[in-house]
Parts: sequence; C-alpha cells; structure tokens
Amino acid sequence: MRQIIVNDKMQKNYFYILEEPMGENFHIDFKPELTPKEMLELGVFGGKYLNDCKDEFPSDWFTHAKLSPERKDISLNFFSVDASQPLSEWIKKGWINPQDPRGWFQWYCRYYMGRRTESEDLRQIKRWSAFRRHIGAIKKYCEPYDYSCRRKQRQALLHWAYDSRNI
Repeated sequence: MRQIIVNDKMQKNYFYILEEPMGENFHIDFKPELTPKEMLELGVFGGKYLNDCKDEFPSDWFTHAKLSPERKDISLNFFSVDASQPLSEWIKKGWINPQDPRGWFQWYCRYYMGRRTESEDLRQIKRWSAFRRHIGAIKKYCEPYDYSCRRKQRQALLHWAYDSRNI
C-alpha cells in the first residue's frame, strides 16, 4: 500500500491510501469504458480539470491531455460543446464529498489509482450507473455514429467515462 499526500488549491494535507493496483479490482457494478488518461486525451471539462494537481497522478496521464491552463476552453472538448455545470451547482445539489472537492472525475481518478472508500465508492458508482440513461436517448433519437446528434449528451457521457463515440 502506498500513501498519496495532496496539497493543491482545493485540498491541503489530505492523504489517502492506494489499496488496489492501478486500474484493477473495480466494484462488480462499475465498468467504465474510458480510463482517466483516455478521457483527458479526448477532451473533457473544457480542459479545466486537474491543472493544479498533476503531481498527484501519473505524469503520462497528461502527456497528450487537452488542458487549458487559464480558463475553460470548450473547443478542447471532443464534441466542442459545454456539457458541464459549475462547481457551485454540484455543491448546491449535494454531489460533492469533501474528500473529492472537484467531484465525480476526481473521485474516479483516485478510485482508478487504487483508493477505496466503501460508502463514497458505492454512492459514486450509483451516480455513474444512473448517467447511463443518456445512452438510451442517443440510441433512440440518433443514427448510429452521428456525432452531430445530441452532442451535449455525448460530451456529458464522456465526462462519465462512457465512450459515446461508439453509439
């Protein structure tokens, strides 16, 4: 087991333990289609994510990541649309746990790295599973692989590690 210590703009002196090998031993109900590295390379969150906490994660995750150092840049998103709500909205809706102040993707990155926190893992996996409903809408209203159809939903699915390029 390895300890990770976090000191960035949103967390000071936070630490967690990596209990599982990276990318392995996921919960039986959690089957993401994209790794955090793949998501960052595809273009998610307007490139404005994890910019100040790269030291926490493997450097190769950022080699080809589409990041915007100053502000969100929607052109970096795979579907070039804004599919995000502001952090203030996430907080208002109770979606943020203090251990992951940046939300679901931060949780996923840490989970992928090997951190396990049973109750929060189950909550986030339930949220991830519920997001799958957007796949049904794309299948119902779009021709297969028509990337111009429902681009915002497709981009949002990428944010949740569903590979909407395959729908």
